[in-house]
Amino acid sequence: MKLSIIIVSWNTRDLLIECLHSVYSSTRELIDAGRVETFVVDNASTDGSVGAVQRSFSWVTIVENPGNVGFATANNQAIRASCGEYVLLLNPDTHVLGEALVTLMHFLDDHPDVGAAGARLLNDDGSLQQSCYPAPTLSGELARMFHLDALVPFGVYWMERWPVTQPREVDVIQGACLLLRRKVLDAVGLLDEGYFMYSEEVDLCTRVQRGGWRLFWVPSAQVIHYGGQSSKQAATPMFVQLYASKILYFRTYYGAVTTILYKLILAAATLVRLALSPLALFETGEARAKHLTLANRYGQLLLTLPKL
Repeated sequence: MKLSIIIVSWNTRDLLIECLHSVYSSTRELIDAGRVETFVVDNASTDGSVGAVQRSFSWVTIVENPGNVGFATANNQAIRASCGEYVLLLNPDTHVLGEALVTLMHFLDDHPDVGAAGARLLNDDGSLQQSCYPAPTLSGELARMFHLDALVPFGVYWMERWPVTQPREVDVIQGACLLLRRKVLDAVGLLDEGYFMYSEEVDLCTRVQRGGWRLFWVPSAQVIHYGGQSSKQAATPMFVQLYASKILYFRTYYGAVTTILYKLILAAATLVRLALSPLALFETGEARAKHLTLANRYGQLLLTLPKL
């Protein structure tokens, strides 16, 4: 078995069906030859996802969970049941273009010191999407929260300046499309199930690097990522979860003092945003609704922050 594809889904039926069609188009010969296995782990969807997959994709193995066990736990269920040389974590809200998955596998075949590779992610309009990042640091998060990256790239890469013909070594690859060697997972461990959602791939990439492996962004492999389709269904709780996971990462890798400083940065950035939120009352339509909703989410974060 060359490749194990793992897709964790929660109420994303239509996008999941599109994703699976694109997976088959990208790896048809390998699937038909029995060299690719595909798992869909369903976290108790209520939109008919399981039935739709069962009716249309006989080559997909479905794992049904009685509840939403989170992204890391669900991926690990399928990883343990799989046997491919390579393991691909793929979001259900993606559309694989061309032979992107084969391209990623060939890259790892040709570079034995590389432990993981990621595709060039695109928005649905074809524009570039941020798909890899520097390893999280206190200065990087400070720059990101106060929008200083527009001046100096502390917490992000200026990917729009990267040539699309040249693979590039990176620290973190987004989990929407992340190809890993199984022997790397055997060495560094699976996804940390302490992360319910968000930052689990950041933690994994950190462990891959610390294990002596390199990670690469491979722009010749292109994947459309519609983005955040599951988390939109519970937007405010997932917003708080995003920062809870970041705090867990800092606590794991930097210790108590740095974690406290990070929480102070979050609190300061949140207070600034809340102080400016009344300006939304002078806006109209979608802009007003968007900024007031965001203010509510930051308010929830501020209330929850001492407990995180």
